Amino acid sequence: MFLKIGSLILVSALWGVTNPVIKKNSIGITNIKSESHIKQLYLDIIYLFTNSWYIIPMLINQLGSVLFFVTLQYVDLTLAIPISNSLTLFFTACADFVLYEQIPSRKVIIGMLFILIGVTLCCLNKSVQVK
Repeated sequence: MFLKIGSLILVSALWGVTNPVIKKNSIGITNIKSESHIKQLYLDIIYLFTNSWYIIPMLINQLGSVLFFVTLQYVDLTLAIPISNSLTLFFTACADFVLYEQIPSRKVIIGMLFILIGVTLCCLNKSVQVK
């Protein structure tokens, strides 16, 4: 059970930490302009795939998706989805704080505590049902 939950926590961490980095490092794409839609698409793709500050976090994020897919074989969906999605929000808020020194507001901190309490209750409920 701990390995399953640990896998979901790792997935959430991979997603949550990389989301703000991907957002920040893809912001330059708005400066690329072209009159042709096809050329615009081509330039956007070239920009993203040649920007290592974007592509490396994106690959790490996708690694989290692959791990999530593998984990779904062993974890109940009613446990996997709430844990991974809610903890992703938790890790995103933590990453914003650490990477960009944005101090979370009191509401964000309370929300993070509620996420941790909810995830703990989900895990405890599933462990009781398994026994």
